Amino acid sequence: MNWKSEWKPFLLLLIVFLACFYLPVGMNRFDDAVLEAFHLVKWYAREHVILCLIPAFFIAGAIAVFVSQASVMKYLGPKANKMLAYGVASVSGTILAVCSCTVLPLFAGIYRMGAGLGPATAFLYSGPAINVLAIVLTANVLGLELGVARAVGAILFSIIIGLLMHFIFRREELEKSNSMALMPAPEVSRPLWQNGLYFFSMVAILVFANWAKPDTDSGLWFWIYSWKWLLTALFGVLFAIILPVWFAVNTYKMVLTCAAVLILSLLFPGMPMIPFVAGIIGLSLIAGTETGEMNDWLSSTWEFAKQILPLLFWGVLAAGFFLGRPENEGIIPSEWISGLVGGNSLFANLFASIVGAFMYFATLTEIPILQGLIGSGMGKGPALALLLAGPALSLPNMLVIRSVMGTRKTVIFVSLVIVMATISGLIFGCL
Repeated sequence: MNWKSEWKPFLLLLIVFLACFYLPVGMNRFDDAVLEAFHLVKWYAREHVILCLIPAFFIAGAIAVFVSQASVMKYLGPKANKMLAYGVASVSGTILAVCSCTVLPLFAGIYRMGAGLGPATAFLYSGPAINVLAIVLTANVLGLELGVARAVGAILFSIIIGLLMHFIFRREELEKSNSMALMPAPEVSRPLWQNGLYFFSMVAILVFANWAKPDTDSGLWFWIYSWKWLLTALFGVLFAIILPVWFAVNTYKMVLTCAAVLILSLLFPGMPMIPFVAGIIGLSLIAGTETGEMNDWLSSTWEFAKQILPLLFWGVLAAGFFLGRPENEGIIPSEWISGLVGGNSLFANLFASIVGAFMYFATLTEIPILQGLIGSGMGKGPALALLLAGPALSLPNMLVIRSVMGTRKTVIFVSLVIVMATISGLIFGCL
């Protein structure tokens, strides 16, 4: 045996053995952190997988099958009109209102179809960051100044980060653009407006099914929340009509699926998740038993799910262990964090940016967390830094981004977000 070549496996085994040997099982903080990890995974599975991720997987799969690379290259490619590409990417969050994990399948879909790195990363940041409801709630709960600073900062961030990513990797982008330019233009099986309405119905289902409850019981946002499931159902009906009419799906299968969803919604009026799951199962069975592009759609959706879900599971587990859930601690004590983000020093802003980048925030949960931290003495600069870095990034999010565009691009993207959030916090804290 050549022991010189075996020292790495031996060292790895030794480290794992020592970690197990000295595992602090029985210590309250360690045991609580382990429970927090599983609590967060359970909460994530209940609140985000069915309503957020699965519809996002289907949309990403549809992008891969029904959107031509030529179209993506024309509007979002490296040589696309910069004002159009970055303009669309930077305001996408106002429509989607998704979290840092739900945006991942959509980002992976457009990036793999030929979107330039700049517009794709601008979309990746803006999707969860520029949430209209979250910005309005920030202004109402944390103050108008912080709400306006968050809105302006998030839009500028997405554009600047996208432009910087394009500039840093401009040679790779040029090679990518040139190679895809040689590809033949695909045949168009249906007009653009039909595909547009098809995607619009799916995005509307994703948006309204996940519409969060505002902090007041009046106004437009609460009205939409009150009727969210009816709106989701109406767009579901539109989607169910589109598939047989324009995509040659068997009408009989679609009618059976719609009937099952309707019956379950009547049998379980207070449990909308049940008919929603039935609709997902029915759609999967329809697509799986069809041939051609419908079957390709399901296959593409499954490929995204296989790649992203395991990474998200381990990422959420790690985030729960280290940082816990809102109002619950992980292995890192919350007083450590609150004690390090007071004032407006460079360190306080940098620390807030880093913690925000690695912690998982579901949509709108960053606001009550910040409200508690501000009450504990957090400066307004670090508060903005956390708002700009937190919703757009998380540890699970980073793991998936790395699998899509590689380690180097991911490290630079995350670093740009943290550095810009830190600088923005410093500037805002001095005003």
